[in-house]
Amino acid sequence: MKVVRNPAELTQWAETQRSAGKRIGFVPTMGFLHEGHLSLMRLLRPQVDQLIVSIYVNPLQFGPSEDLETYPSDMDGDSRLCEQTGVDVLFAPADLYPDGFCTSVSVHTLTNGLCGASRPGHFEGVATVVARLIGLSRCHIAAFGEKDYQQLCVLRRMARDLALPVEIVGGAIVRDQDGLALSSRNTYLSAEDRVRALSLSQALRAMKKGLEAGETAVGALLATGVHVLDVDTVDYLEIVDAFTLEPVQCVTRSCRALVAAHVGGTRLIDNLALEP
Repeated sequence: MKVVRNPAELTQWAETQRSAGKRIGFVPTMGFLHEGHLSLMRLLRPQVDQLIVSIYVNPLQFGPSEDLETYPSDMDGDSRLCEQTGVDVLFAPADLYPDGFCTSVSVHTLTNGLCGASRPGHFEGVATVVARLIGLSRCHIAAFGEKDYQQLCVLRRMARDLALPVEIVGGAIVRDQDGLALSSRNTYLSAEDRVRALSLSQALRAMKKGLEAGETAVGALLATGVHVLDVDTVDYLEIVDAFTLEPVQCVTRSCRALVAAHVGGTRLIDNLALEP
């Protein structure tokens, strides 16, 4: 596995691969890798000739009171996992943005609610860093996890709207045996808080169970979910159209139930598909 730290070196390598007719896959991460990240690598590995994984904690997507300075890191462990999973290039720049960088990418409408409302500027930072990473890596296909469902929708829209020559694919949520969605931030949870964190997935499943029992009214389904949640604060618990992310009144088409909540000092998110 090749380790690259210089953005220009990555682009030079990628251009050489493309000139040779190689198909490039890309999995952007912020490191502290877990099975969710590895599942994205395994998703792309059979589809590409060269697989790039990036590790970069992007300051543009963190708010002033968020955990940029304390975000968990294990570069040695991450490097071993990437090599074991068949990654060809690990891109780990010390800094991704050149001097004088002054461009940002905003995707409107899709970012109005959910995490876009509770984390102002977050998706602008995400879209900007991903656009730059796509440009640097010259990738044909890039994979993102469905756990960050709004992010996946935003990046797909960005690629379409800007005619970026890349396919954005989603990977299924990977959960621990008890149902908790895997996240690098789960390491922040105390033993007690981790048990309480299970209520996010339990609330979503309760809502899905209500739908399967014949209840389609969103208000009633949300009430079921709220009753199950055992958290300190709720950022949102919503059911939205699976494609536009607009709120719905009844589940009569493909929808998504999404939740964001704080357990102890940790903000967690989760979601689940709802089909009528």
